[in-house]
Amino acid sequence: MTSFDSSPTLTAWRALLAVAVVFVMLATTGWTAVRHQHSDEPRAVALASWARGRIAGHALPDADAPPHRLAQFFAALTAAQRTRLADKYPLVVGNLNGAPVTLRYRANRRALVQAGAVERQRMHDARLSPDGRTEALRRMERFQSMLARGRHVLAFDPSGKGRAAEVFGDLDRAERVSVIVPGVDTNLLTLERPAPKVNAAPVGMARSLYAAERAARPGIRTAVIAWADYTTPAGIGMDAALGNLAQRGAVRLNALLGALPGNAQVALFCHSYGSVLCGVAAHELPSRVADIVVAGSPGMRVENAGQLRTGARVWAMRDHDDWIEDVPNLELGGLGHGADPVDPSFGARIVSASGAVGHSGYFEPGTESLSNFAAIGVGAYGSVSCASSGSACHDGVTGSRTI
Repeated sequence: MTSFDSSPTLTAWRALLAVAVVFVMLATTGWTAVRHQHSDEPRAVALASWARGRIAGHALPDADAPPHRLAQFFAALTAAQRTRLADKYPLVVGNLNGAPVTLRYRANRRALVQAGAVERQRMHDARLSPDGRTEALRRMERFQSMLARGRHVLAFDPSGKGRAAEVFGDLDRAERVSVIVPGVDTNLLTLERPAPKVNAAPVGMARSLYAAERAARPGIRTAVIAWADYTTPAGIGMDAALGNLAQRGAVRLNALLGALPGNAQVALFCHSYGSVLCGVAAHELPSRVADIVVAGSPGMRVENAGQLRTGARVWAMRDHDDWIEDVPNLELGGLGHGADPVDPSFGARIVSASGAVGHSGYFEPGTESLSNFAAIGVGAYGSVSCASSGSACHDGVTGSRTI
């Protein structure tokens, strides 16, 4: 682990290195751009229809209304009226923070069926290139997979490369909720991956963590959300070096957290660029967020944990062979994401990632990283393994264990 040195020479060297890395990224990946949502994309069309809609003679609320306002609206409807809205406006209701969770599941299943039908037609559209028809096939197969029995899709938008969120466990009755915030190149086609990279994708991460949490404390009702409901950077390009997408994603994350049912404590598990987002979101997190855990982080856009301005405990880990260690931890003119969260001077609780392999191996069963995630997720802080015997990762929590 590299510690910071305040010498002017080393600081200048790191600044030059950061600039060099940026130029390399520009030369090799190009300047990636956020795809804007066009007015003819599915969700935009659905929102326009919702804005004109009525129920029982009354106008429908603004889809961007605060969650408590939307919750009040749905609570005042009959069960039949709620179902009617979910079936008529699935791409709206399925993404409304404040709508009942089970109603969102229903709406998103209907939206997935409709999106699958669209892709099935595109598979045979002669106007598309062979690559375009292949992509349509892959999207159709993804939507079919998401419709499998027992899956609970909390958010779904097929526009562009797409966004989604899936729940494992009973979110309405959970005593502890874990939210996984993934990093670059996350979209509908990368939401899941086949073996051997199952646990490197958001759904695999969430499924693995849910199983580990249930094993860690069987008596605790837990739920895990694979939250791929923000626009992530495409590759390691300029978007990944900047904080714009993290800022937009932070707004979406806090909207989700503010609308979760019940009063369960929440832990955030933020991987790679997802930790940038969590850093940006930290100062506005609801008080029910007790823990922020970052793994393989390029930085949280602050110089120390205190600057996050959050009451949540901040935990950090990095595997010894994670390539992210070679990324300069600097912020220069908006490029880069600040200090290294696993540097002791940052002030996070540094925990073991023993057993994890590479940048995407933190959620593999049998690793210290996953067992530590699970312990934090269920509040079994005494079972967390610190990164070293001299670590202060247990300060202020019950129990202790080091490797």
